[in-house]
Amino acid sequence: MDMHNVVIGPHGATPEDVLAVARGGAAVELGEAARQGMAAARATVDALAAKPEPVYGVSTGFGALAVRHISPELRAQLQRSLVRSHAAGMGPRVEREVVRALMFLRLKTLASGRTGVRPLVAETMAALLNAGITPVVHEYGSLGCSGDLAPLAHCAQVLMGEGEAEGRDGQVRPAGELLAAHGIEPVELREKEGLALINGTDGMLGMLVMACADLAGLFTAADVTAALSLEALLGTERVLAPELHAIRPHPGQAAAAANMAKVLAGSGLTGHHQDDAPRVQDAYSIRCAPQVAGAGRDTLAHARLVADRELAAAVDNPVVLEDGRVESNGNFHGAPVGYVLDFLAIAAADLGSIAERRTDRLLDKNRSHGLPPFLADDPGVDSGLMIAQYTQAALVSEMKRLAVPASVDSIPSSAMQEDHVSMGWSAARKLRTAVDALARVIAVEMFAATRALEIRATAGGRPAPATAAVLAAVREAGVPGPGRDRFLAPDLEAAHAFVRSGALVRAAETVTGPLA
Repeated sequence: MDMHNVVIGPHGATPEDVLAVARGGAAVELGEAARQGMAAARATVDALAAKPEPVYGVSTGFGALAVRHISPELRAQLQRSLVRSHAAGMGPRVEREVVRALMFLRLKTLASGRTGVRPLVAETMAALLNAGITPVVHEYGSLGCSGDLAPLAHCAQVLMGEGEAEGRDGQVRPAGELLAAHGIEPVELREKEGLALINGTDGMLGMLVMACADLAGLFTAADVTAALSLEALLGTERVLAPELHAIRPHPGQAAAAANMAKVLAGSGLTGHHQDDAPRVQDAYSIRCAPQVAGAGRDTLAHARLVADRELAAAVDNPVVLEDGRVESNGNFHGAPVGYVLDFLAIAAADLGSIAERRTDRLLDKNRSHGLPPFLADDPGVDSGLMIAQYTQAALVSEMKRLAVPASVDSIPSSAMQEDHVSMGWSAARKLRTAVDALARVIAVEMFAATRALEIRATAGGRPAPATAAVLAAVREAGVPGPGRDRFLAPDLEAAHAFVRSGALVRAAETVTGPLA
């Protein structure tokens, strides 16, 4: 990851910025245009705060309590109370990269000049990120409607010098101690600022951006393993011909087929479906691999479009408009993000499902076209990869449960003021689990397909050059080939690390060139 500083301006951020800060530890700084825009918007808020008329978020309570006008001497307490009461998360801690993404994306909206906070607030949040101070955020608490309220409130609390946070050394300490150790002054929040710190879709958006990056690599990895399985099953590569995919012009489908064709170029094993055990057609899990993976790729493209739009957005309520008006709105609602998070979980589950069917076919002597049962060395004495497929099937079953949409649910809150919520945070949390499971499913297919190909090679078969490069890289990474039964769990973990690191795709690309 490029460790350059990420300069935050008034016009949003890029996915690369999010990944650099969340995963790469890149430092952040506020651009001059952002500082000027924030100062101008703050002047508007200060002017409104001085007037006797109540303005939501500036001189009123919140949610169902917005009917109360708050006097000037109580407004600092109002902001503190808002943050403290909303920091109500429960359950396990959320991963560090998620919290850093959430903080960076809230900072991105603060820098837009639409929230009315002082530049000091944004500068302090940037200082937390740069010091490696990560607030403790919990799994449960967000309904994904008025933003990710509880997760963001835990971050805002640390900005105030309260709550708990993790230091760069991984130790959790009182936030005040960590801020003092880095010379960071806690912020005394003023009108509108507590609300602006907690009212956004930042958690679910950060997880969407990271899931998109992860899935892009896994879709390519799945094309490689599908090609390996097709080759190991002596299937035909003719179904990958570009003219076949041109007459059904889904771009993801064409890209997946092209990837598979590149991996299989020069194979001496494909095209033998008419030999000893004639087949008119390969099974759907082989023949339709580009169609299924392609649909997932197109889903990913749509999700990235939504993420890009949200990255360009200023999500808060109320907002300060260019003409000086301060207007309430519903832009904090997480529906746009929640839908695509759920959609990606569906696509991931289906990709995992078709990969598992190919694995099962490799292990079944009645459908594998000459491979030994379960790819065992001495079937009966050895069980081979029988239980590896069980593990893969368990993962796929879990992914199917995770594919049930969270965004179709809604639990009204705040005395029916917030009577329709997106559950986008929940959609994001389950997608993270699904993405991890998909990497493991692909790893099991790779493990089985490479073993099957080595068995074919021992019998005189000639794998494609790209396949041979993958086999060599897999073995060099410590993932073993055919042989007597051994402790399988560490081997499967090594295969998973090989897939997740991108090494599988890179190995194929040494022969094919860049894959889509």
